Amino acid sequence: MKTQIQNLNLKIGPYAVCPIPTGLFGLDGGAMFGTVPKVLWSKSNPTDEQNRILMEARGLLLKSPGCNILIDCGNGGDFTAKYGDKLGSKFVELYNIDKSGPSLEKSLRSHGLTVDDIHHVILTHLHFDHAGGATTIVNNQLVPTFPKAKYYIQRGNLETAQKPNLREKASYFGANFQPLIDSGSLIVLDGPAENLLPGISTILSNGHTQGQQMVKVSDSHNTLLYCGDVVPTSTHVRTAWLMGYDLHPLMLMEEKQKCLSEAADHGWYLFFEHDPYCDSARIEKNGHDFA
Repeated sequence: MKTQIQNLNLKIGPYAVCPIPTGLFGLDGGAMFGTVPKVLWSKSNPTDEQNRILMEARGLLLKSPGCNILIDCGNGGDFTAKYGDKLGSKFVELYNIDKSGPSLEKSLRSHGLTVDDIHHVILTHLHFDHAGGATTIVNNQLVPTFPKAKYYIQRGNLETAQKPNLREKASYFGANFQPLIDSGSLIVLDGPAENLLPGISTILSNGHTQGQQMVKVSDSHNTLLYCGDVVPTSTHVRTAWLMGYDLHPLMLMEEKQKCLSEAADHGWYLFFEHDPYCDSARIEKNGHDFA
């Protein structure tokens, strides 16, 4: 049985591990659970009148003296503006964006930080709900949200975002990454990165989208895996519970089996980006599956 954790309070190496909620939104429940019958997933993920389930866009702050690292940054906050590919009111309506609750800036302020205090931003991938907060509009110009930070992305995902396939075209917007390229802020990685930053490495996944990277944070006592869209919510820890959005379901199942086996064997924390009810969990093997 998985041990669920809300409001994670953990230290790994030099880092205080701080969940950064950036705002609630909604996605179609059927799309989020693919071939899994609604009678099963709706028990833990109730829908609204449009069949949308509640979703969080939750980043993770690794806070240490002299170095603050952010993993993913949500949908972004420029919903009332329309510039290039940044979307306005239709985006808010379609995805049921809640503008009244937490935001990236509010969550950083709760930890005594501003966007100027972030030194590194690791993007799992460039879908809008993970990278929308990477850029912002200042004086009618799109610029990096974190002016002093280096951003990290996998080459395979950047190339996919620049020339998206028809399935993903609605999820990738140049406004969320082109300013990073233009400013020289974007560092492009080629494959898994061991010790990308002290105590931090990345694990490559191609099942959901090409070139997604999960982020592993470790010391001699604890390991946390930021799952991104490999395991978007705690409900998705079961191997075959996949999203309709996933490009390569069988490949993703193999990737999940590998990383979740290691997490269960070694007591890793799994961090869920999209679960509005649960920040993280430790899981156990349940026969040939996980719980």
